Amino acid sequence: MSDSMRDKQAGLLLDEPLIFERSRSGQMGFDAPELEEADELLPPELLRDAIEGMPEVSEPEVVRHFLRLSQWNLSAATTFYPLGSCTMKYNPIANEAAARMAGFAGLHPMAPDELAQGALELMAELQDMLAEVSGMDAVSLQPAAGAQGELTGMKMVRAYHSDRGDARRTVLIPASAHGTNPASAALCGYEVQQLEGNALGVVEADAVRKAIGPHVAALMITNPNTLGIFEREIAQVAEVVHQAGGLVYLDGANFNALMGVAKPGHMGADVLQFNLHKTFSTPHGGGGPGAGPVGVRQVLADYLPNPRIVRDGEVWRWSDAAPKSIGRVRSFHGNFGMFVRAYAFIQALGGNGLMRATQMAVLNANYVRARLEEIYHLAVPGLCMHECVLTDKHLEPTGISTLDVAKRLLDYGFYAPTIYFPLVVSGALMIEPTESESLETLDEFIAAMIAISEEAASDPNAIHAAPTLTPVGRLDEARAARKPVLRWKAD
Repeated sequence: MSDSMRDKQAGLLLDEPLIFERSRSGQMGFDAPELEEADELLPPELLRDAIEGMPEVSEPEVVRHFLRLSQWNLSAATTFYPLGSCTMKYNPIANEAAARMAGFAGLHPMAPDELAQGALELMAELQDMLAEVSGMDAVSLQPAAGAQGELTGMKMVRAYHSDRGDARRTVLIPASAHGTNPASAALCGYEVQQLEGNALGVVEADAVRKAIGPHVAALMITNPNTLGIFEREIAQVAEVVHQAGGLVYLDGANFNALMGVAKPGHMGADVLQFNLHKTFSTPHGGGGPGAGPVGVRQVLADYLPNPRIVRDGEVWRWSDAAPKSIGRVRSFHGNFGMFVRAYAFIQALGGNGLMRATQMAVLNANYVRARLEEIYHLAVPGLCMHECVLTDKHLEPTGISTLDVAKRLLDYGFYAPTIYFPLVVSGALMIEPTESESLETLDEFIAAMIAISEEAASDPNAIHAAPTLTPVGRLDEARAARKPVLRWKAD
């Protein structure tokens, strides 16, 4: 990137102080009539005393303040956002429009069934779609996020074994699994036993065979794993677990590498969660909220959360008629707006489109890998799936680390990839382009990565100082985590 480009980018970032610093006594953003007796309109318990120190600003200052702060944000809608594992794919505007339709957006969550027939039918159809694309027999949309979907799945595993008088006590989890897997197992009362992968980063059936026994309730495995590698022996691994009376939980967080091409149900999975933001283009995190539907094979169908959507003649309704259910796992019935977005995404693409999206996600990741593997060290040699994992090993002689690369990328107009994860890789740079990105965008990102590697040799101090073109420079992250300043005080 040329200096003129950097200057142009920096000129677009308007400085903005804390709103408290714009405050001046007597300023107000609205006109309100003075009331001698406010409690005539509101009961006293709903009135609060004046809050000392609150900013007093005009309406234009409020609008400009928050708009300028919003312009500091980076997102998949503003730049390439290559967070590996997190899968920050673009959210199509058409899906947003569908979710904002008055009949959907204005529907009260406590509306009676007869007034919510369209919403119930959409949810029932989405459950069937997710079951079909994953090879599962039944799906619940209730969990609020992927991690809660994991917990729901493991609660069903627990219920299944307890129902047979064989609670068991251990869950096997590969070192390359998603980081939330051990927590989900532990919250269900299980002890976690870690499995190591081989030199290619995958779990071998022989390793599972050595660890399995009548004490093992389940194997939780991520496929593709967090190294971006497909678990080649997944079918054999599942067979070993099933022969010992255990169940297979397949973490569906990386389903964006399988969608329309391969089905976890055909790999021997008994249960998995879907992260709708990672695979079906719904918003992620604070822009969400999230959604983590869970799918099961028939062996676990009796234990799905209640209530469930059923067809009663020509009417859709909720039913609690499932005595072995683990019960409700969250309030209401999931984050409905996310269901509309995912439904629209699947309907728009169709089966062939879903397959094409997966193919493009894998192609994009391997293009990045092929262009950068001679410059940055590749954690695991060979083809990857939807994400590739590089490391800072080749930069060690220059004193430049993974964190330095991530900070410098911000100066080039790109959000940083996931860093230092997975934990089994030292100095990891985990890059996931998704299917959303064009060849031109990937080439720009690759050029920036190459330029940073060249800067590491010629001018490492420039990288150590990065970022220099952002509103805030490099922070003391350890201090910010341990001693955050949460309240503003005037000098």
